[in-house]
Amino acid sequence: MKRMNKKVLIIEDDQSIAALERDYLEIEGFQVEIAADGSLGLDAALHRQFDLILLDLMVPNINGFEICRQVRKETNIPILMVTAKYEDIDKVRGFGLGADDYIVKPFSPSELVARVKAHIDRYERLTQADPSKDEIHVRGLQINMASRQVFIDGKEVILTTKEFDLLSFFAKHPNQVFSKEELFERIWGLDSVGDNATVTVHVKKIRKKIEKDTANPQYIQTIWGSGYRFKG
Repeated sequence: MKRMNKKVLIIEDDQSIAALERDYLEIEGFQVEIAADGSLGLDAALHRQFDLILLDLMVPNINGFEICRQVRKETNIPILMVTAKYEDIDKVRGFGLGADDYIVKPFSPSELVARVKAHIDRYERLTQADPSKDEIHVRGLQINMASRQVFIDGKEVILTTKEFDLLSFFAKHPNQVFSKEELFERIWGLDSVGDNATVTVHVKKIRKKIEKDTANPQYIQTIWGSGYRFKG
């Protein structure tokens, strides 16, 4: 089924790559807009409505990291980062700024389309929460599933989409140990090989927001050699 009326913003300065991405997405029914530099891309992302941003890291004027950081202040729509580099530090930095996924050039156009579809579908499912679901309360932590809000001792903390998804998954499965691979598959829904770093980054960011002492967490605990466990 083609994704009619779903809009993707491509921020890419290489015209041939941008055209290839656009053509494959339009074949699948997506509406596509291309911005050839960071300034134009950021302006479009902040002032127009899109369902996903396909963001090259090395665009001129404003780089992809800064674009991601500024967009995340305003919206939680999926951001798929694209780069010619294959360095873990870039991946960790991108995930830390709120990117949802990472794809390295050269890539298969069919893989790109599959990832775009998966992230838009997942985002729509997660933002259409069932208002009948109860809140989760654990030792001062309150998670409202319908409004997707999180409070610590009555004070709201702001989480990105993936941070909220990961935290709520943990809270729904207290005292169970999950490996990084399992968590990536459950939350991102894609092949987790080589992408475990994003789980570590997201857990670290969640801890900074909800834990009183990140060195001795009372909610998300590291089980060395196994993964993570949410203490219920």
